[in-house]
Amino acid sequence: MRWRPHGTRSSAPGRRKPSARYRRPPVTTLTIQAAGCVLWRRSPVTGALELCLVHRPKYDDWSWPKGKLKRGEDPLAGALREVAEETGHSAAPAAELPSTRYLANGRPKRVRYWAAEAVSGTFAPNDEVDRILWLPPDAARRRLTEPRDADLVDTLLESFRPAP
Repeated sequence: MRWRPHGTRSSAPGRRKPSARYRRPPVTTLTIQAAGCVLWRRSPVTGALELCLVHRPKYDDWSWPKGKLKRGEDPLAGALREVAEETGHSAAPAAELPSTRYLANGRPKRVRYWAAEAVSGTFAPNDEVDRILWLPPDAARRRLTEPRDADLVDTLLESFRPAP
């Protein structure tokens, strides 16, 4: 049986439509929704600002803690859930930061970010994240794998500066 677009008629009258296994799957262009945080703390030694980066062994990259939202999940709640899952830390959210948009496996993806202070917790390696690093902002900017993630360092630093 030859493939025909769904809803087209066969040239033979009375002929049945092809079964679902012969139809092309629908094209999905929905944007993947994700959320995360630029997690920060004050160094327990010097009091200087440190940012948390996560290493994902699946991609061998360094990024912010983030992940896909569950169906119907509030983006901020999802961002805090991802921080807890990936870093073991609970966080106090602050200002929303700019979102990033890019293609992930050919599909558009949007990641919403918040600045968040690490409140408490301890990291334990897991399947998604095998290491975390607490780095000063300049070192974090250089360590991030994707250049688009580095812009969030500057945005976070601006939020710490007092308004003129």
